[in-house]
Amino acid sequence: MSNMIEVVIDSIRVSLMSQQRVVILRELNSDRYLPIMVGIYEAEHLTLALQEVEVSRPLTYDLFVNILESLDAQVIHVEVVSLKDETYFGNIAVSINGTLHNIDARPSDAMNLAARLQVPIFVAETVLEEAGLFPEEDLSESDPDEELETERLSVFETYLDNIAPEKPDPDQDEEENPDDD
Repeated sequence: MSNMIEVVIDSIRVSLMSQQRVVILRELNSDRYLPIMVGIYEAEHLTLALQEVEVSRPLTYDLFVNILESLDAQVIHVEVVSLKDETYFGNIAVSINGTLHNIDARPSDAMNLAARLQVPIFVAETVLEEAGLFPEEDLSESDPDEELETERLSVFETYLDNIAPEKPDPDQDEEENPDDD
């Protein structure tokens, strides 16, 4: 577990553009964040776990926790171990009879287990260096997509700056006003 940095789940957000769910991980004792896109159902299940909502029947993650407990296996921690082609890879570290087993997992599944079992979440330092964000720095840096969006919206800004509200003609009858359709 060398070069791993502990993080906590800061929030779960919804992208306004795509309705995609994003889990925001925050590095402990730092303002560095790591956004990870997850599926809708994984986000909902994670929200239930974080809010400690009890459901009448076990969800898939609850079932997995029950199986682990039945086998006397303990999740030690979960990890986000790499980022390849915009896909994150995770790992669940499980101890069975004192032997450590690493189980390949999607980060969303690993985080769901971590939230239910209240175990630490770690992220590889290389992943945080590549995809981690510091809010102050990111806000001041120029984003080409943002510049393009600002340029496209400037058309509306110019239009709004140049229009003036028309003053109604007191001599004209309201019913005769051709603008009222």
